[in-house]
Amino acid sequence: MDSVFSYQNPDPSGSDGTLSGLKIAVQPTIGIAGWPAVAGSEALAGYSSPDDATVIERLKQNGAVLAGMTHANELGLGINGKSTAGSPTGAKTTDAELLLDLAGEARLSAARNNLWGFKPSWGLVPRSGIAGLVPSMEACGILANDPGTIGTVLKVIAGPDERDFSQPQLEYREVSIESIKPEQFTLGIIEEATTLLSGDTRDAFHQQMSELKKAGFQIRTLSWPGYGLCLVVHRLVGSVEASSAAGRYDSVRFGRRAPGAKNWNEMYLQSRGAFFGTLVKSYLIQGAYFQFERYDAYENACRIRARLLKVAARLFTQTDALVLPAQKPVDAGTLDRLYEQCKFTAYANVVGLPAMYVPPASAGNHGFELAAAQGACGRVIALGEYLHRLRAGGKA
Repeated sequence: MDSVFSYQNPDPSGSDGTLSGLKIAVQPTIGIAGWPAVAGSEALAGYSSPDDATVIERLKQNGAVLAGMTHANELGLGINGKSTAGSPTGAKTTDAELLLDLAGEARLSAARNNLWGFKPSWGLVPRSGIAGLVPSMEACGILANDPGTIGTVLKVIAGPDERDFSQPQLEYREVSIESIKPEQFTLGIIEEATTLLSGDTRDAFHQQMSELKKAGFQIRTLSWPGYGLCLVVHRLVGSVEASSAAGRYDSVRFGRRAPGAKNWNEMYLQSRGAFFGTLVKSYLIQGAYFQFERYDAYENACRIRARLLKVAARLFTQTDALVLPAQKPVDAGTLDRLYEQCKFTAYANVVGLPAMYVPPASAGNHGFELAAAQGACGRVIALGEYLHRLRAGGKA
């Protein structure tokens, strides 16, 4: 879908709350009562949300102004053309934006729009009322012009939700910026990620690492032998989950109904075929194949994912945070291009880590990504705030 909605919330119930006066744009994958909830899909054209997602309830209760809706790629999957978040009514013209991050979309949108983009630890932010596609990997991301705003919004929307039965009992723990002591803080570079770099992007990344070292941070190169498998696991496990999750768009509970079907199964197949776009259909077909024809491959991918989780946990016994390359996204019109787009971001979705895109200090350059251990969102945001203040010339 190519529509942008600009509705206002002129009388937030919590006008004196933590977010009083803060203008927030919302991707139409996130339900707001009475607002269109098309999730970028023709399958949901004309659909409006009957109630607020939990994150929206919390924004309203704390005084935020819901300033409008942004573009979304279908069901939030990938970045493609005008579907990029952050424009035109997103975080560049408001204070922040909420959007789904399934394979890196929040961080990729930030890279395209020179913003800060954050994906929280899996399960920290409730998914109730969100049109999700990959339940075990997606998270509600936040875009803003600075990491402090991201932290302020996260503190409000994070925490357990009795309506989300899949959510672990995680609490957001703030970390003071004063606790970031560069000479005592180690940043780990993943060797297997940097080998994917070439040309200007490689030179820019190494230059940024040199600048971090000059700022006093301890830089350490680490090996994650299974890093490349993160894409394989995401592609296989994610598509199987999507094939199952998209079953709700069956033209009975949700979704438009194609005419002329002779029975319910035909109606179901014809409707999904008529109204889903090529990228989502490709993803669902791939997932159905592994679900029904090659379930052994899906089981192997789940086992590999479990090993990746253990390796990721061990990495953080050697470093305080990870630093990874980032790239501005190509359009994701096919599955191959989708996974080329997220080769530096999907790891955080697969193993559930909090991750933040840090925009470049100067225009035309490349940013990079920070990640911390599962549950350590506060550390990522505090580190981002430290770097933001350092760049501004203030005393960090």
